[in-house]
Amino acid sequence: MSIAILTGHPVPGSSLEADLRSLGFDVRIASGTAEAETLLAGVPAGQRVAVVDARFVGHVHALRLGLTDPRFPISAIPGAVTAQREGRRALTRAMAREYAAGETRGSGTTLVDGLADRVVTALDTDGAEVHRPELGSLVATVPADPQTRNEARQAVAAVDDEALRLKSAVKARDGFFTTHFISPYSRYLARWCARRGLTPNQVTTASLLTALIAAACAATGTRPGFVAAGVLLIASFVLDCADGQLARYTLRYSTLGAWLDATFDRAKEYAYYAGLALGAARGGDDVWALALGAIILQTCRHVVDFSFSEAGQDAAGTSPTAALSDRLDSVGWTVWARRMIVLPIGERWAMIAVLTAVTTPRITFYALLVGCALAATYTAAGRVLRSLTPGVRRSDRAARALADLADSGPLAQALTGPLTNAARRLPGLATPAVALLGGAAVVATAASTGFGSAWTVLAACGYVLTSALAVARPLTGALDWMVPPFFRAAEYGTVLALAARAEVNGALPAAYGLVAVIAYHHYDTVYRIRGQAGAPPRRLVWAIGGHEVRTLLVAVLAAVLTASRFTVALTVLAVAAALVVLAESIRFWASAGAPAVHDEGEPA
Repeated sequence: MSIAILTGHPVPGSSLEADLRSLGFDVRIASGTAEAETLLAGVPAGQRVAVVDARFVGHVHALRLGLTDPRFPISAIPGAVTAQREGRRALTRAMAREYAAGETRGSGTTLVDGLADRVVTALDTDGAEVHRPELGSLVATVPADPQTRNEARQAVAAVDDEALRLKSAVKARDGFFTTHFISPYSRYLARWCARRGLTPNQVTTASLLTALIAAACAATGTRPGFVAAGVLLIASFVLDCADGQLARYTLRYSTLGAWLDATFDRAKEYAYYAGLALGAARGGDDVWALALGAIILQTCRHVVDFSFSEAGQDAAGTSPTAALSDRLDSVGWTVWARRMIVLPIGERWAMIAVLTAVTTPRITFYALLVGCALAATYTAAGRVLRSLTPGVRRSDRAARALADLADSGPLAQALTGPLTNAARRLPGLATPAVALLGGAAVVATAASTGFGSAWTVLAACGYVLTSALAVARPLTGALDWMVPPFFRAAEYGTVLALAARAEVNGALPAAYGLVAVIAYHHYDTVYRIRGQAGAPPRRLVWAIGGHEVRTLLVAVLAAVLTASRFTVALTVLAVAAALVVLAESIRFWASAGAPAVHDEGEPA
């Protein structure tokens, strides 16, 4: 139970107490600062506590936004302030200062008007981080006299806060298909779920189950199965939108929800691609290489986005490219065109669903690969142009984030010391070039030589050296954000090439499983960094080898094993990595220290 301390005497005719109780607060009334401090001290440390001016007039949703969002330790709106466990000490200290100031003025038991706002001022003075939600048209005020109170009540009556609440449930920035074809009705589905007590996590799980059923329908390999798969995939996406809208509508964010939301999208996409590949196989067409290529391209696209974002390049808005982008934002149709060209999840899933229903899995994958390749080229080119702006400097935090995203293992770490001097002598743009050349060499060798060739092992050894050289100095160069995606492309591409060269049944599905598990590990790393919780522990990275060790290991296995045994080895690696990665991921996201993040960024 959350506690709301109402400071002052309730105003006749006010619904403030009822509004606070409707938000889950147990209301207690303090007639003075001393009593408010005593009540605050009596609230158990683990409970949320709010201090609210009894004269407050405003919308219930303004109170909801200001007092119930679980993502912020301290939050405030005019006339109210709240603190969760992490912010209780700062709130208690600010309240004590106000009480002491009142005692100095000789009015410690009576000066209660405006106490909440004075406490917020004291918090700001102490340097506490106070979240102030955007209220827009919502009213939140503390009238000083009956006339202004009457005007405030009229302003409350003039604005439908439920309509604003429903509108704000939709993500502020989304793709064209999602904005115009999904959100206009998915928001009402979210409200329907809220009124029946359903949680965002339950809707997220329903979205996953729907996508898995869609994948199973696709795996039948029949036209009715493909049609059903396309319909169910869209239904899954509607639920996927509704879960985030439900979280925003109810302000129910959680660590478990963050983990489910971050991982289930990938699980749905991987499962659906696998279902399409199985369905094609039933019809005599082997498209596993295309399915694996699709998740490789999609993952590398996302790593480009994540690395660029963590490098802080978006903050460097002085480049000609950034200026052009700002000018284009003033032309409405260009905004939607640029959002669509990157093929975000709404457009991508709509295309996959339609093509699944009316064409074949092979055509679906061809269209997906071409679309994702064009989108990747467009976004990467824009990011490169922004990165070449003179004078851009990268912080130490950004360099650490890029190093974590690189996912270097024990071999690269062991070689960074001996290679540090050589790395320092490299020109500014050489670091990503080294990563690119080393990765391209091992992938090209694996693809062009026969299965089991010693040349692939030699190229993988070279890849270990170039990988270590690339991270031997801090990743602070203009294009150093490209190093992690180059590593991802090299590792995944090598696995794909060797499995394809094996030319035995099961090799590509086994490779698909291994890449899916490692890609999950890389997404997990990204969302931890986004939540400012740091990268996964070093023991996990070393337990699964790091990208350079896995690449070398797969190359060695291909050289010393037969094609059939190589398939078994890939399967064993996939299962072992899945057990280790998922165990650590579940442990982290179920822990109290995991961030209650919710992705409000660009659609992916």
